[in-house]
Amino acid sequence: MKKLFLTLSIILITSVASFAQKFAYVDTEYILGQIPEYKAAQAELDKISVQWQKEIEAKYTEIDKMYKAYQAEQILLTEEMKKKREADIIAKEKEAKDLQKQRFGVDGELFKKRQELVKPIQDKVYNAVKSVAEKSGYAVIFDRAGDMTMLYANAKNDKSDDVLELMGYKGGKTGSGTGTKKQ
Repeated sequence: MKKLFLTLSIILITSVASFAQKFAYVDTEYILGQIPEYKAAQAELDKISVQWQKEIEAKYTEIDKMYKAYQAEQILLTEEMKKKREADIIAKEKEAKDLQKQRFGVDGELFKKRQELVKPIQDKVYNAVKSVAEKSGYAVIFDRAGDMTMLYANAKNDKSDDVLELMGYKGGKTGSGTGTKKQ
């Protein structure tokens, strides 16, 4: 009987302890939006992206001109000249597609530039979230900005400003900060 009572007591204590875990959430979109370095990195990425997009559009415009010229002159060209022009157009299209893939592809230059500029900032945010969780004894901190659906969240559990403060920035949700670095 003592063993049964002891076992039930341990199970009860363990289950109560597991339900007593503390949870909180942060909004990483909000946090990143308060960090000037992140805004600058995003602006630089946008600028590079627009520049590269214009470069690719110029190549497609050139291809379009080549195709229209080919269509206009097609009846005057010999079969050999037609094949050469068609091959030139196809080669230019492949070149443009390859450039587009090189710049905007999965492991393209834009992805690498984003890793270079944004990842260090995201790592700092993650480390600050981890520190807030450890300092405050939270078992789990959710990210409100992700795909997680949160039907209700008490604002007292929002630790976004704590993360910003730990990183040396003023938050703006609970205070009147504008995301500037503390002096």
